Amino acid sequence: MKLEDLKGNYDAIYSLGDLCLAALQLRKNNLRPFAGPLDWMSSPSLPNINRLLKNQFAGFMDKSKLTPSGYSTGVDSSEQYLCLTDMEYGIVSSHDFKASQNTFSNLATYPEVRAKFDRRIKRFLDILSTGKRILFIRTEGSFEEVLELESVLEKMVKNQFAILLVNHTSTTKLIEKDWPVQRICAIELPNVEKWEGNNDIWQEIFKNITITN
Repeated sequence: MKLEDLKGNYDAIYSLGDLCLAALQLRKNNLRPFAGPLDWMSSPSLPNINRLLKNQFAGFMDKSKLTPSGYSTGVDSSEQYLCLTDMEYGIVSSHDFKASQNTFSNLATYPEVRAKFDRRIKRFLDILSTGKRILFIRTEGSFEEVLELESVLEKMVKNQFAILLVNHTSTTKLIEKDWPVQRICAIELPNVEKWEGNNDIWQEIFKNITITN
């Protein structure tokens, strides 16, 4: 599948990790009218994401499975947040628990954070059942891992879907991989300053891609 095959309109475009990068680029390009469950989290293991989806998020962000792993700042601010690792799936929450309102021994805002994730998960699963065309974006993954992702999503998504896999490598330009997979478009982007340095390339990727608001 090539980038050209991704063009057109979608009912939803979701980031499936591994960091906040895909969600940030979707927002910059006005393709993120609502949040997804994994937008602002660190999820380095695609096999764990596959398992999370297969389990339909069962046990995700359960309070008993959260372990302190450091501090972070906000997505759009310098406000400090607690970093908590979901030990069930190896996913890190970095922007959900404000340090001014929580401590590692007392997650005072857990009920409202839990409610936020429950809303996002419900909407995600609902759209997978009702959306006519959905695009999923994953940064970093192998051929075998994304094949498994396609297999998992095939059982969850009722209608059309596609996967854009973005791997950051030593390339100096966008490279489209010639993978013989119908629903997966795999590309490579430069790894230098990937948070801001590839903005023009992302704009080109999203050209002629629209979303139903």
